[in-house]
Order: sequence, then C-alpha cells, then structure tokens
Amino acid sequence: MQYRKLGNSGAVVSAYCLGTMTFGAESDEATSIRLMDQYVEAGGNFLDTANVYSAGVSEEIVGRWLKTKKLRDLVVTTKGRFPMGDGPNHLGLSRKNLNEALDASLRRLQVEHIDLYQVHAFDALTPLDETLRFLDDAIAGGKIGYYGLSNFLGWQLTKAVWIAKGQGYQPPVTLQPQYNLLVRDIEHEIVPAALDAHIGLLPWSPLGGGWLSGKYKRDQMPTGATRLGENPKRGMEAFDKRNGNAKTWDVIGAVEDISHSRGATMAQVALAWVAAQPAVTSVIIGARTTEQLTDNLGASDLVLSQEEVTKLSDVSKPEMSDYPYGEGGIGQRHRKLEGGR
Repeated sequence: MQYRKLGNSGAVVSAYCLGTMTFGAESDEATSIRLMDQYVEAGGNFLDTANVYSAGVSEEIVGRWLKTKKLRDLVVTTKGRFPMGDGPNHLGLSRKNLNEALDASLRRLQVEHIDLYQVHAFDALTPLDETLRFLDDAIAGGKIGYYGLSNFLGWQLTKAVWIAKGQGYQPPVTLQPQYNLLVRDIEHEIVPAALDAHIGLLPWSPLGGGWLSGKYKRDQMPTGATRLGENPKRGMEAFDKRNGNAKTWDVIGAVEDISHSRGATMAQVALAWVAAQPAVTSVIIGARTTEQLTDNLGASDLVLSQEEVTKLSDVSKPEMSDYPYGEGGIGQRHRKLEGGR
C-alpha cells in the first residue's frame, strides 16, 4: 500500500481510503467489521464515514470496532452538514448545528478526538466565516485534528482558503469531490483551485457507481445484488442516464482493453487512473462484500503507464467549448518563454 500526505498537513494516509457508507445498510455489522479488518490487514489506515450514513449507524459500527483495536496510525474522518433531525437547526454549517453534530459523532464513534472533520457540502445560508471559526475552535479545543471540505465548488474552496488565511484560522487540508473517468467536471476549476491551495483531493465514487467495474451491459437492465440491480433509477448513476450515452461505453471499452492487457480487473484500472491524477491524496473505495474489497485493494499494486493514463484520459476527456476551458482558453492561459521553456 502506498502512503501519501493528507493534503497540506503532516499526517500520512494510505492511497486508498475505506468508505463506510454501506455500513448498517447494504453491509450488516458483521460484514462491516470483516471489511475493516481486511482493509487494515492490507495496509490501509484511512476510514471515511459521516453522521448521515445509515442515520448514524455507520459511525456506531465504526466506533464499536475502534473500541476493540489499538491502531495508533489509523486516521478517521467523518462529516456533518445534512439533517439528523426535523428541526430547523438540525442541518447546515451553522456553529449551532456543527457543534451538536460533532459532539454526536464523537459519542457514536466512542472517541474524544476525530482526526479529520469534513463539512459535507456548502451552505449558502451560513456565513462561511462562522463555519471556519467553529472548525478552528474545534481544532484548538482538541475535538478534531484537521478539517476538510466536501462537495465544494472551486470558488467556494478558494473563498474558504482565503478567509482562513485572512482571519488566522487553521486552513482546510482536503476536499472530497465526486471524480472518476465518467465524471471529470472538477478538472475545470476545482482541481486547479486545490493545487493552488495545496489541498488534497479525496475522490468519492471513483467507479462511477459501479459502471467502471464492468458489471453493466449495454441495453441490458441490471438485475441481482448490485446497486442498479436493486434500483435501476438510483441517483446520478441511474441506468437510463448512462446507458444511452455512447461516450460511457467508449470509456468502459478502453478500461476493459487495458484490464485485459494488464491482467487486472476493470475496477482496478479505473481506480488506478484516479489515484494517478494531480492533487489526489486518497481514493475512497466502497465495498459491500469482502470479495469486492479484495478486488478494489488490488489497485494498490497497479501502476498505469503514461501511455495507459493518456489513453484513458483522451477517451474520457470532458466535452467543452473552445473557450474558456477548451484548447483555445488553455493556450491563452499558458505561455512559454523563449527557447520553449
């Protein structure tokens, strides 16, 4: 397992993070414990959860597991923002909600300190200064070690960085966005903003909701024990949204070609591409079974060649107008000195 710095902090985490969104829902507690044991045995040291995962049950399962372990190098992250109650102050990034949400997460995890606390999404109703001041106070109070952002846009990330700098708060260290070969929109603004601020990316859904694992076939409605088999209209990865997109199948075909030539699975190839992208600190893998986790962890031994990375990047290149994000805009923004330097 490769290890990397946690964004601009001094902490070190494994290049693949175990996501626990399935815990308490798609994976029962016994399976969830086996998944965490298996992950740690493979060298992983980074667990990602959130208060809303299975309405707190995911954190509770992780907490009971942590109680039985003596794992000094383990880095645990959770999140707060989305509603955990029916009241008007039971959601958002206000000091009131985050204070209650953080304390509740500490209780469910059975710890006094959370290594990385992430705000789960931007909140347009709460002044960002209020949120960042709370997070800075939580660090000073010893409740959290670092904080990160999740699902923020590029301008929101940059605004947070500069408010923290201007007010003397501790800065964010990570950003958790959706990122995979089928969804590369963050490359327009978010990746450059993260690189500029030395923020580490923690991509979620690196397999595009399972599409990049090769489990779905063109014009064949998913069935069986898969996410889309259980609900073909599930969220952003819904079958009817992707199946009619020719580019989706072009990308899947390229992933399949490389998987055959390297003797790897399609999931491993897709994960290795994400792990190789600029600013990426750790790729969040989610598994419902130990077999799926074994497959995903195999990506840690796969290093794609530059030719393979380029092939995948070219076939999945986001469609955009020539300006400002296309070749015309890129050419204008980047200049060379005389002599080609």
